[in-house]
Amino acid sequence: MKASVTKGLGQGFVVEEVDLAEPIGHEVRVQVQASGLCHSDLSVATFIGDEFPVVLGHEVAGVVTEIGPQVTQVKVGDHVVGSLIQYCGACVNCLSGRTHICLRPEATLRESGQPARITWNGKPVAQGMGLGGFAQETLVHENQLAVVPDEMPWAPAALIGCGVLTGAGAVLNSAEVRQGDTVVVIGAGGVGMNAVSGARIAGAEKIIVTDIEDAKLERAKAFGATHVLNSRTTDPVEAVRDITGHGADHVFDFVGARPVTTQGFQMLGKGGGLYLIGVSANDAGIDVNSIATLSASQKVQGVYMGSSNLKRDIPFYASLYLQGRMNLDALVSKKIALSEIDAGYEALKDGATARVVITDFS
Repeated sequence: MKASVTKGLGQGFVVEEVDLAEPIGHEVRVQVQASGLCHSDLSVATFIGDEFPVVLGHEVAGVVTEIGPQVTQVKVGDHVVGSLIQYCGACVNCLSGRTHICLRPEATLRESGQPARITWNGKPVAQGMGLGGFAQETLVHENQLAVVPDEMPWAPAALIGCGVLTGAGAVLNSAEVRQGDTVVVIGAGGVGMNAVSGARIAGAEKIIVTDIEDAKLERAKAFGATHVLNSRTTDPVEAVRDITGHGADHVFDFVGARPVTTQGFQMLGKGGGLYLIGVSANDAGIDVNSIATLSASQKVQGVYMGSSNLKRDIPFYASLYLQGRMNLDALVSKKIALSEIDAGYEALKDGATARVVITDFS
């Protein structure tokens, strides 16, 4: 089969003929129909990866073509969406419903000594995040897959597995935004737009989006933002306090640069929460004055994958989309072929581009 193989840091994405093993245990073979380009994969390919060669791609949607002997949750012919959330299903966190912070995520992978799922010229190829969706087919543990309705279009379906879970989940699961709350979304990229969608679904009264690019802010209005602020030309802290009257109930930081995160904390009202989702700098973080924070009863919380339960949340978001209650089509700015991944990531540098999805695997 064809797969886009990354052979080393900074060496890009090259289509090669690779071999995919037969499914064993809880593994599921999926014919990939759509695979989204996420910056996390680009980071692995350019500066943080340590295992090469590797097939990346973790926003995957496709059709189940074969299942291992122990698979019970999906069947051949099912339409599925993959997620990088890897969980064992048996640890204390999984049993309490917190599968996103499983204590044994490696249980979804093959054990040491077993043959690799992917080989190239007879040698093992790593599989990014247990998914390896930049390929015509992939072999995935059933715990990383959720079934969606057959009528769900492939491109928006693929985005649910990461960007939608992360953005909407941060609002609905991590922060538990309630009707009438005030929400600030810092960073109007694709994931931030899903937070806007989540806030609208939750019934937030004011949804304020800040960014430094007007094109992104215009897009935020289409997703449901009630107010947009260009933080390059406006003091966002002062503006948020003017809009809310007393500070925001929830601030979601999708940027993750220290000065921006500090501004996010300053936007909070009493009892408010700052949620850290994005990281764009090595010194990302925030200094907190304990006395002021406890007297205002504020909190700072790290959020991984929107505190999501993928088996519950992926079908839920697909259902909302099919009901016309969640905007996913506008996230798909460009569709490309498997051989065009480098160009796709280049396109993402344009603020007008929300997400790029591979839909041609020929």
